[in-house]
Amino acid sequence: MAETTLNPAFKPEVVETGRRLFARDCEFMRGVLKLEQMPDTAIPEITFAGRSNVGKSSLVNALTGRKTLARTSVTPGRTQEINFFDLDHRLIMTDLPGYGFAQAPKDTVAGWTDVIKLYLKGRPPLRRALVLIDSRHGLKDLDREIMKLMDDSAVNYQIVLTKADKVKPGPLATTKASIAKELTEYVAAHPDILVTSASDGFGLAEVRAALSELALPE
Repeated sequence: MAETTLNPAFKPEVVETGRRLFARDCEFMRGVLKLEQMPDTAIPEITFAGRSNVGKSSLVNALTGRKTLARTSVTPGRTQEINFFDLDHRLIMTDLPGYGFAQAPKDTVAGWTDVIKLYLKGRPPLRRALVLIDSRHGLKDLDREIMKLMDDSAVNYQIVLTKADKVKPGPLATTKASIAKELTEYVAAHPDILVTSASDGFGLAEVRAALSELALPE
């Protein structure tokens, strides 16, 4: 797969704006486990949420072109804090701990899951949550629970399919269509599903374009 935009609704100038934004400096701000530790800022914020090992940190790195900005691991549960990144002082990105299975004590996982839920329910600068779904597995009950929470809290969210390079086009299209049909039942869900592969760059331009529309102007 080659890096490309998947949705013709994105005009070339928006794609270029996204490319320029994510080519700018992106710096790690802090990692927190409590709401009171989060930065007080009016900069628009987007977050990467999803089950453990779905590829959140890998997508952050791929979008910014920095291999080690966000820590990645094949071990579920490597990210154990809410990590904040400042992109050109125009957009703040947060990488959430994964919900669900992780190689960490159960009480630790339960604690960070509670923080994730509080963050998604009540973070004022949060403009959109990207809910990452493994293309090979589709939606799971834990994903639906998080989506229902954001519905109830009126938090806009958008589905991003990850690891698309590991699925053949036919099954990938079927998974995307199935999720799109189910999304009609969720009031806060963005209707467009993004499809990505962090390993080969597929779909990254589209994600950058979508997020650039939420950032502060140049």
